[in-house]
Amino acid sequence: MRKIVYYVASSIDGYIAGENDDISKFMMHGEGVEKYKSDLANFKTVIMGRKTYEFGYQYGLEPGQPAYPNMKHHIFSNTLTIENISDMVTVEKPSVERVNEIRQNAKSDIYLCGGGQFAGWLLDNGLIDQLKIKLNPIVLGGGTKLFGTSKSSVNWDLTEKQSFPDGLQILTFTKKN
Repeated sequence: MRKIVYYVASSIDGYIAGENDDISKFMMHGEGVEKYKSDLANFKTVIMGRKTYEFGYQYGLEPGQPAYPNMKHHIFSNTLTIENISDMVTVEKPSVERVNEIRQNAKSDIYLCGGGQFAGWLLDNGLIDQLKIKLNPIVLGGGTKLFGTSKSSVNWDLTEKQSFPDGLQILTFTKKN
């Protein structure tokens, strides 16, 4: 079964976006960002929640189109409806069974794209296998938490650490058994 990898930018204080979904303080260029972009090319499947998918609209994403052309998209939402949808995009009701079915049928590990609330739901259900945190040297003080409102307690092993000249680090954690 393929791993679900939560690969996400975070502030030192654990926020993936500031107030009002502001991501302007996160690093958008540099070696670490290029490494992240290169790593994304290895994924063939992406899962995300509605808010993360709709967040892309402000950056030119057309509703129903894939945010990542090389990946099959599974958008989990109880409310999202899209009329003209690409064959690379499906909208699904959140269910552990469906996530596990995607894991069994995926051709690569699965990229969990953003979304504190959806990531928290996955964490609560034991479905995140690996964390890849692009740790930005910033403190945001508020916004969207890494795992939304989840209260789950999970132990992780730091399995890889990459540091870049601009202060960005990519930290890889694997769930302890």
